[in-house]
Amino acid sequence: MNRQMPPETKVLTAHIPLPLAKKVDQMAARLEHSRGWIMKQALAAWIDQEEERSRLTREALADVDAGQVIDHQPVQAWADSLSTDEPLPLPR
Repeated sequence: MNRQMPPETKVLTAHIPLPLAKKVDQMAARLEHSRGWIMKQALAAWIDQEEERSRLTREALADVDAGQVIDHQPVQAWADSLSTDEPLPLPR
């Protein structure tokens, strides 16, 4: 029997506002999972989101450094046109 060892873990503690804690408990009950499972899922999703935001920011800054930008005025005109009957094409 080749039994795989569970990953190492570390207990983290945080003070959670009561309304948020109540929502976590309700979600855990609804999904039939533990509170810890819910917290791990939420933390993993938030970290993924922040890592993606950081990646996109670095990508955008590289575009700026490379001079690949669009002036504000054409972007503003395009945005303003979106609520009209004839929106402008996306500026390039």
